[in-house]
Amino acid sequence: MEYIYAALLLHNAGKEITEENVTAVLKSAGVEVQDARVKALVAALEDVNIEEAINRAALAPVAAAAPAAAAAPAAAAAPAAEEEETEEEKKEEDEESGLAGLGALFG
Repeated sequence: MEYIYAALLLHNAGKEITEENVTAVLKSAGVEVQDARVKALVAALEDVNIEEAINRAALAPVAAAAPAAAAAPAAAAAPAAEEEETEEEKKEEDEESGLAGLGALFG
């Protein structure tokens, strides 16, 4: 988890997330750095919009509660609306599994 925290700290400070910067943050925190984990983190975050990922993660509990609250009205809705909701749910599940996969990578 401390590897992710280091990346978030660098992001919040407006610094580039590089192997050197992540290593420096971890060492300054007294963490024994594993080079392979640092390389994996930097590679995994290469094409990730961290701000967007943070915003999606912040909205995830709210988004999970919304389908349960809307279940009764959705049952009375037309079949086309039901298909649209199913596609939206699949998209949300795909996004959530992608975020979960990233978290599992760094344990």
